Amino acid sequence: MNKYTERIRNGVITENPTFIMMLGMCPTFAVTTSAVNGFGMGVSTLVVLMLSNWLISLVRKQIPDQVRLPAYIVIVASLVTVVQLLIQAYIPFLYDALGIYIPLIVVNCIILGRAEAYASKNPPVLSIFDGLGMGLGFTLALTLIGLVRELLGSGTAFGFQVMPGFYQPIGIIVKAPGAFLILALVIAFMNSAKIQTKANDKVEGCDGCCATCAQAKGCTSSEKKEGVNV
Repeated sequence: MNKYTERIRNGVITENPTFIMMLGMCPTFAVTTSAVNGFGMGVSTLVVLMLSNWLISLVRKQIPDQVRLPAYIVIVASLVTVVQLLIQAYIPFLYDALGIYIPLIVVNCIILGRAEAYASKNPPVLSIFDGLGMGLGFTLALTLIGLVRELLGSGTAFGFQVMPGFYQPIGIIVKAPGAFLILALVIAFMNSAKIQTKANDKVEGCDGCCATCAQAKGCTSSEKKEGVNV
């Protein structure tokens, strides 16, 4: 596997921003009421990720450290504005569905995180592939969550009726609690399959022996109670 395909695999599987890194939860919960909405938000974010990574990598040596984050935000905001106007002009139904969450891509922690962690330290082509991988992983996650919610909550998939006529849609699935429920089930499945996510990480400052820590089973009773390092 070369370094370019490794960046794609990293974003889709190894460090999937939604399922593994637990990033971008706001749009994940808010816009995945249908597969189309999830796909549209994912693709919009993918485009911004690729272009912002590329531009930030190009100018990384010219941006002083003291103003790098404001500079990143200006670059991302400019790209998001272009994407928003294009969606509004050519895909108005998607623009109406996504609403305020399109401009909020500017502060999406996935985009700023990749800018700071990768694009600012690597050449442009590799940064593009990193953005592509992360964008594909995000798009896949949002589309899958949206598809499950749409299927259970409306009986449709990408707007087409697929469930039999006698099926009674579970209305709560396409409402706010449904997003938390579906993601919780996904994470529960991943935990049962021993797939580590950021949700499994210890809280900063925790020594792993507090009563609620998943690693407490390796501590003695007194250590669990007092939080003693082992």
